[in-house]
Amino acid sequence: MLDITILAMNIPYTSITIMQIIFAILLLVVGFFVVKIIVRAFKSGMGKAKLPDLVIEFLSRFLSALLYVLIILLFVGALGVQIGSVILGLSAVIGLILGFGLQDSLTNLAAGVWIASFRPLDIDEVVTVDGHTGKVSAVGMMATELLSFDNKLITIPNKNVWGNAIVNATRMPTRRVDVSVGVSYNSKLDIAIQVAMTLMKENKLVLSDPAPAVVTTELADSSVNLQLRAWSKTEDYWTVYGDLINGIFKAYREQGVEIPYPQMDVHLKQQ
Repeated sequence: MLDITILAMNIPYTSITIMQIIFAILLLVVGFFVVKIIVRAFKSGMGKAKLPDLVIEFLSRFLSALLYVLIILLFVGALGVQIGSVILGLSAVIGLILGFGLQDSLTNLAAGVWIASFRPLDIDEVVTVDGHTGKVSAVGMMATELLSFDNKLITIPNKNVWGNAIVNATRMPTRRVDVSVGVSYNSKLDIAIQVAMTLMKENKLVLSDPAPAVVTTELADSSVNLQLRAWSKTEDYWTVYGDLINGIFKAYREQGVEIPYPQMDVHLKQQ
């Protein structure tokens, strides 16, 4: 049986006893476990309130950070350290940090609040922001996380998200699919347009309203450039895009509409 006098012994050069250290460690472990339970319950309650996932995630992270700070203060207090002095020391450190011009943390925090409030992006939406494109995986207190299409995690400071244009590719229920193709000057333009229109109208994922269209976009050096414009549901965008790319190539081959290679005529003049 462990001698109680051993537990009451002080650590050399300190006034902290072994019993205090054991109690503080137990408090830290139990506290972290309790924080996870509280945050999980908080998420569940917010989910029942039908709040947006982005807001729930942001508030959960904020609550988690506050609770962890509280647990650490209790841990320090269990060691016999005056919590008031610790808080005063933290305040001095924060003041020192701000004095050195590292206000980015506060800026990121404020930007995170605005993002969670106005929701220009949400969890699982595909966005382009600050030059990066990906699916939104999380919005934290300091940074927003995107998952790129090749499975790379991109972390962007919230101030860069809120301070730049945000292009949300999946917020709207429908999108227009644009596919460009060039046809030879020797081909009959009306046939090329009719083939493209038929291709889009026969695709079951292409919406009839707004109606699909083919427009001439450019009289280029080697081709007349056309653009197929078809509307689809947002979730069908890439399927329709692939169908039109492959379909127009096959249809033009079958109908004898030439898709020319880039070419240049060179005239040599003999002296």
